[in-house]
Amino acid sequence: MRVFVTGASGWIGSAVVPELLGAGHEVVGLARSEESARALVAAGSAVHRGSLEDLDSLRAGAEGADGVIHLAFIHDFSRYQAAVATDLAAVETLGAALRGSDRPLLIASGTLGLAAGRVATELDLPDPALPRAGAAHAALSLATQGVRSGVVRLPPTVHGDGDHGFMATLVDVARRRGASGYVGDGANAWSAVHRLDAARLVRLALEAAPPGSVLHAVAEQGIATRVIAEVIGRRLGVPVVGVAPGDAPEHFGWIGPLFGLDASASSERTRALLHWDPTHPGLVRDLEQDHYFVPGGT
Repeated sequence: MRVFVTGASGWIGSAVVPELLGAGHEVVGLARSEESARALVAAGSAVHRGSLEDLDSLRAGAEGADGVIHLAFIHDFSRYQAAVATDLAAVETLGAALRGSDRPLLIASGTLGLAAGRVATELDLPDPALPRAGAAHAALSLATQGVRSGVVRLPPTVHGDGDHGFMATLVDVARRRGASGYVGDGANAWSAVHRLDAARLVRLALEAAPPGSVLHAVAEQGIATRVIAEVIGRRLGVPVVGVAPGDAPEHFGWIGPLFGLDASASSERTRALLHWDPTHPGLVRDLEQDHYFVPGGT
């Protein structure tokens, strides 16, 4: 299959590309910059120049592909609403290019905020008020328009060597503060997945997920945030402290309100549907590795 991938040089995409190539697929990655283009070529992917804002480039990439995986998102929180609008327009453009062809379109979404106070499942619908709910709805609606569309929901923690996301941020905050914190009593839990396991699920979904599938790339249903803080504190040699919810934004910065949420999620239906069995290290084991703590590492 010739697969057009947006975000192909990003954190998830750079794992998805070799997963696809290893399974015999041909990959065409969207590249906005020369740096991204070089990374794609080095990984064995063909390059399609363009950007999420360039809808003509997206349309052309989708029209020339047997399937599309949309992983890109503009992570500029100073213009977040504009990024959300760009993402929705990109999904609509990709879907229009595939309409009536029965070709697959997968988009990435998240489990954070799906089900407050309980374990989220694939049956849970996102609150329409959530900023990125529109893109997920647009993708799933294509299932009745001749597109084998689906949504792969990622947990808040997609970890591994090279991670510059939430876990790396928490390590950095603990290092700067001289203490590893958790919010409240730290009983709230975060689901997690190793990025290589997530990449394998994306590939399986491209190959076999039925139209309208909602999939959870969740390897671990929930790890208490206090446990996460304890591992970070032990590795850095700093005390572990509880932070009052009202003080979380000041202590942690932008990640504070998110780290206080409960984000447990199940992947039982996903595993049964696609026979997905995560095999890579879990979050705590991964946090025990040096790559989150050595200078120049994650």
